[in-house]
Amino acid sequence: MNFIDEVHVDVSAGDGGDGCLSFRRAKNLPKGGPDGGDGGSGGNIVLKSNASLNTLAKFRYEKYFSAESGKKGLSNNKSGADGKDLFIEVPVGTIIYDESFEHKVADLDSDNKEVIVAKGGKGGSGNVRFKSSTNRSPRRTTQGQEGGSLSLRLELRLLADVGLLGKPNSGKSSLVNAVSSANPKIADYEFTTLKPSLGVVDYSSDKGFVISDIPGLITGASKGIGLGFQFLKHLSRTRLILQMIDVEGKETKDIEEESKVLLLELKEYDVNLTEKVKWLVLNKIDLIPKEKQMKLKEYFDKQQDLEVSLISAKNRIGTENLMKEVGFTLEKIDE
Repeated sequence: MNFIDEVHVDVSAGDGGDGCLSFRRAKNLPKGGPDGGDGGSGGNIVLKSNASLNTLAKFRYEKYFSAESGKKGLSNNKSGADGKDLFIEVPVGTIIYDESFEHKVADLDSDNKEVIVAKGGKGGSGNVRFKSSTNRSPRRTTQGQEGGSLSLRLELRLLADVGLLGKPNSGKSSLVNAVSSANPKIADYEFTTLKPSLGVVDYSSDKGFVISDIPGLITGASKGIGLGFQFLKHLSRTRLILQMIDVEGKETKDIEEESKVLLLELKEYDVNLTEKVKWLVLNKIDLIPKEKQMKLKEYFDKQQDLEVSLISAKNRIGTENLMKEVGFTLEKIDE
């Protein structure tokens, strides 16, 4: 299934039904009073979050939604039927924007959350409502009101506790695969991750967290270059970000420079996100000598105000301890 994280849709609530013009008629009552009922209200457009959904892909082809209009009022002082509300299900984590005014309508950040985005029109009044002491046979009615219509932008931001930040082929997907039940497609080419992967990590018998990788960042990602910019926004919902670097064939200064570039891209996109970076994860340590591993750990422990972990995601070296430490850190954040 394709991962679609932003779509544009148009919605129209139902119109209200018109009021009825009617007078009672019977054999013994040839000129009865007014008995025209009110029109029914139009149906609302309601967006509802559903935890079983994980993409906005269905909106790629279905872009217009309209609710049922209310029915016209009836004689005998009977109101017309209300139009049915139209419920549109979206994934948890969907943010709704009104495109006309560029403001946020709602953030559906939990399951089964609902918001009325377009309200149905009110039904018109039947002529019975206009009867008075001076007008016993009113012929006046009102039309139903139009339902609300607007253009929406739906933006999906993944809900993960931990996000992975790194360049292409740094091993982010391999780590998600190693520590969780997720099984992302992995290959050795630029922008390996074509869509975010989510995995659930159980770091103790009764505790866990959700981890996500995003497409690898290249220089200029914060300015829209590459796929990274499209997915950087998903990191905004995380509570903790792990910076991940492939150390194979790199000198210490190269690793340090790569770390600075990643943090700079993150800072230029959203300065607040850099505060969530608490970890430097050096991957593929199985491909460098033990002596170099020790020197890297010692150097970065002194240089950066971050936790430093050495792992091999592919061979699952150090990954279990890393996830336990991350889990305990999340617990402290919650305190």
